[in-house]
Amino acid sequence: MRFRRLGRTALQVSEICLGTMNFGPLTSREESFAILDDAVEAGVNFIDTADQYGGRLGVGATEQLLGEWLAQDPSRRDRIVLATKVHEPMSDDINDRGLSARHIQRACDASLRRLGVDHIDLYQMHHIDRAAPPDEVWQAMDRLITQGKITYVGSSNFPAWAIARFNEQAMAGHRLGLVCEQSLYNLLERRAELEVLPACEAYGVGVIAWSPLAGGLLAGASTDASGRRSGGQVRDAAGVHAGRLAAFATLCAGLGQAPGVVAVAWLLHQPGITSAIVGPRRREQFAGLLQAPGLNLDESVLSRLDGIFPAWGPAPEAYAW
Repeated sequence: MRFRRLGRTALQVSEICLGTMNFGPLTSREESFAILDDAVEAGVNFIDTADQYGGRLGVGATEQLLGEWLAQDPSRRDRIVLATKVHEPMSDDINDRGLSARHIQRACDASLRRLGVDHIDLYQMHHIDRAAPPDEVWQAMDRLITQGKITYVGSSNFPAWAIARFNEQAMAGHRLGLVCEQSLYNLLERRAELEVLPACEAYGVGVIAWSPLAGGLLAGASTDASGRRSGGQVRDAAGVHAGRLAAFATLCAGLGQAPGVVAVAWLLHQPGITSAIVGPRRREQFAGLLQAPGLNLDESVLSRLDGIFPAWGPAPEAYAW
């Protein structure tokens, strides 16, 4: 496994980040633990979760499961960079969601209890909260850092203007600011290249790409593969992109590589990418994708991929003229 700096920090994280969204509701406790064991054995030191994950088992269930795995061997905690998130609704209570200072403090304490740890390495805002001013958010994050409950702050699903706004205010207050952005980015969904990736580059923010397989489409799936999309949505998208997906499959066959491995490897060749989040449902899925960091794609292959899945180009030129 290879490692990269998390944004402008000195922290080193693995190029593969293990996403745990499926753990509990779609992947059994036993298989989840086996995947986690495999990840650590393979050198993956970056594990991502969120307070809302749990699906049919209820919010918080995935953090609880991860906490049980950590408790089996306390030494595991020191070997991983643990990331979780705050923002999504945790109950019907109107204040039990979003990025108010009150909710951030309470949500962090609840995540620490479920995970069974005394601190979170990377605390990420799961989504932008347009009602929460950055100074309120930074007040809450500063308190958590001072209390030793979190170390770094990141964002997820933020537009470029919010990344800039949050980091400008952080700089004005002599804070480190956002160190990473977790963004939807894959061969089929490249809009992040317009403004999010350039903003992250300008502010030294690392990019963690989620859904690298586009809900399974880039791994050859035509039914629900990740839990993020319904089977019908994936089938519809497969129909829309059938020509491109067929050309991609042919390219991968010529390389002698599984499409999912090539899709993740492509991400790791893109400027500014720190890590790709792989969220397997089954152990064998994860084992296959661990090959991606070692796959080198030369310029001719990258050019062919751009031909199948065209880039947007720089903003605003891509849409202004």
